Amino acid sequence: MYQDKTLVCRDCGAEFMFTAGEQEFFAEKGYHDPVRCRECRNSKKNARREKVSYHAVCAECGKETEVPFIPKNDKPIYCSECYARMRNR
Repeated sequence: MYQDKTLVCRDCGAEFMFTAGEQEFFAEKGYHDPVRCRECRNSKKNARREKVSYHAVCAECGKETEVPFIPKNDKPIYCSECYARMRNR
């Protein structure tokens, strides 16, 4: 029923094969045909996963640390060691 077909990547313009098996899988899941090659899909996925970190100073020990959120001046920031100690109290 399905036949391999060649598609063109939206991002890099390279041709890639959309196999019959992949088409069947996509149809079963209700997905649209892919618009990016595997390399560009992986690059886009990895870019979303990159974590942003912000520099801060621990309110307990004064050590520089990084946190995954924008530090606010109205709340103390703790390094991982001090935070772990405070949780265990």
